[in-house]
Formats: sequence, C-alpha cells, structure tokens
Amino acid sequence: MFAKSGIEVIGTDLNDKLVDSLSKGKLTFEENGLEDLFIAAVESGIKFTTEYQKTDTYIVAVPTPYINSSKKLDPKYVIAAVNRVLDVCEKGAVIIVESTISPGSIDKYVRPEIERKGFAIGKDVHLVHAPERIIPGNMIYELEHNSRTVGADDPTIGEKVKELYSSFCKSEIVVTDIRSAEMSKVVENTYRDVNIAFANELAKICRADNMDVYEIIRISNKHPRVNILQPGPGVGGHCISVDPWFLVGDYPDLTNLILTARKINDSMPSHVLGRIRDIMREHDITDITKIGIYGLAYKENVDDTRESPTLQLLEKMDEHLAFGVKVYDPFIKERMVEHQFMNFEDFLNEIEILVIITAHDHIKNNLELVKDKLILDTKNICSFEGVYKL
Repeated sequence: MFAKSGIEVIGTDLNDKLVDSLSKGKLTFEENGLEDLFIAAVESGIKFTTEYQKTDTYIVAVPTPYINSSKKLDPKYVIAAVNRVLDVCEKGAVIIVESTISPGSIDKYVRPEIERKGFAIGKDVHLVHAPERIIPGNMIYELEHNSRTVGADDPTIGEKVKELYSSFCKSEIVVTDIRSAEMSKVVENTYRDVNIAFANELAKICRADNMDVYEIIRISNKHPRVNILQPGPGVGGHCISVDPWFLVGDYPDLTNLILTARKINDSMPSHVLGRIRDIMREHDITDITKIGIYGLAYKENVDDTRESPTLQLLEKMDEHLAFGVKVYDPFIKERMVEHQFMNFEDFLNEIEILVIITAHDHIKNNLELVKDKLILDTKNICSFEGVYKL
C-alpha cells in the first residue's frame, strides 16, 4: 500500500524463501486484489531483502503469540526485530510497532531494549504503536477504509506517522498515547470474542433442551437494540483467539468475563466432537474413517489456517485416539494434516458423515453434491431436511 502510493519501501524478513519468492514476483498467499496491488508495488520500486536497512522510519510487523502456561504476551519476536533495527537505524528514526501487543508492552519490553543500547527515547529514537485493523479476505479494502489508531509519545511524531498512513488510508486516523493504542486494539478483539461466546453458549443451552438456536437468534435480533452473532465451531485466526489471553495473563483477577468467554469459545471443537458422536450413535456408524471434515481455514474464502477450529478438532480427536478422519479444503493447496484430500469428489466418495466447519463459497455452491450425506452443519448454510446443527 505504501509503495503503490509512491513511498520508497524495502521489505525485510529473516525468511530466505519468502524474500526470494517476493523478489521473483511470486506471492506466498492468496488475498482478493493482492496480485494487482503487488504488481503496482513492484512497478513503484518495492524491494525485498534479508538485511535490515539504514533509514528513518521502520514498521515492525512480526508475530506476537501468547505463552501457553501464563497466557501473557511472548514478546521475543518484537524484541528481536527492534534490536535489529537499533543496529542500523539513523538518529531520530521512528520505530512503528504494528504487531498486536498487550497494554504496557512498549513500556515493559521495548523501551528497556532501546535504553540498554544507549539511545535516548524521544531524541535518538521515537516510538509509535499503530496496530493493524484488517480481516483476511478483505484486507486491501479495509486497509483503505478502516479507521487507524496511532499511539505516540510525542504528538508531533504521531501527526507525522498519521500523514504517512494517510497516503493510502481514506478513513479517520486517531492520534493518541501508546498505552491507549495498545489497549484499544486488544479491547476490539476481546469485545468480539465475548459476543461470539454468548452465541456459542446459547447454542449449547438450546442443544441441551432441543431448541432451535438459529430461530431464537433470528427472532431476538428483531429487537432494535439486540444483535446476537451466529454460533460456530470455534474461534480461529491470529486476533480474536489470541488477543483476549493477553488481558487474562496480565489481569488474572479482573478478567472473569473475558476468561469465561475464552473457555466457551475454546470448548466449541469439543462440542462439535460430541455432536459427531451423537450422529454416529444414531446411525450405528462405528468407523471413524467415514467422517469427513470440510474446511481447514479458520474463516471462509481464505487460505489462513492459524488457530483453525478444524486443527483444534483434529487435536481433540487425536487425544481420544480417533484416527483416520478425512479432511478437505479447496483453499489449502499443500498437505497439512493426515488423510487430507486434494479432490472434492474423491473426498465425498470416501465418507458418510460430512462436517462443515468452514463456509467457503465452494461448499455453498456444491450443496447438491452432498445432499445424500449425513451432514453436521456448524455454519448453518444448509436449508434442506435432515441436516444436523450445533
């Protein structure tokens, strides 16, 4: 986006294969409109390298996982990237951390590294946090049209970074302090996680007493101040399933609702497993290999499998010694799991129970082909008789 807007950009990564692929003009993942954008960026002179460059502005966009035992942010990738920047940056350089981090992470992890190297913050180096706010499948549109937040120590630097992002962002860009920027991003995804958890808990309640959760939500949402989301097989991706844990890890005594929501959403793959068991018992099916799971991506029409509900479900099955389940996803071109099929018809020929985890357009357009299967539809896309729901 920066390069297309005429700004000189050099992309840096330690992954040799990634840099080599991009340098040869080959993208490494699919995204609507990305190919045209990439061509425009290349024509504007974007370059890719494994070597950090000496310049005046850096954007750090590295993974920020959480530590499983404590649920706290694991800052190692941010710390490593910032240190590499400090090795080469010009005096007065601006370091923009785009990675989602827990509130106070810049204070706790980044400032000490800068001071340890003898740099004066606000003079030799300026710090900014500008978290991304996009969704896979619609990234380019959202980069242009979603509001941005720029957190900075110095409002003057904040305005300078705002001007930089306004080269492509057509929406409002808010300048605030760093901790507010850190917290706002985590709060956005936590809000969504809590709302999803409410829908998922409703699904469990309705299942326990044989009620139609989708009908109940449809009716309830006719109230002018009610907007309940749809339940699903679990929460995946790199945002909603991760960011709330940062708050749980840092504020364990204060995050009762958030922790409960996380537990509910993380329990949904087990709920799906229970529904599969119900269907097998009802139809006297004992062969696990007759089960087919449709969807490896965590959301529809993307090839992103991070924290995918299917991967969580397969892990649960593995724990219960349930081996041999078939898997298919039209967006995943490389083999990720055992018994993964690359051809949809071959996949259907091998199974009796179809579990729809991801509502790709592909399956919506091919429902006629699956009507003769026993179907567990976790995304509520099938309208014909005899389909099992959450």
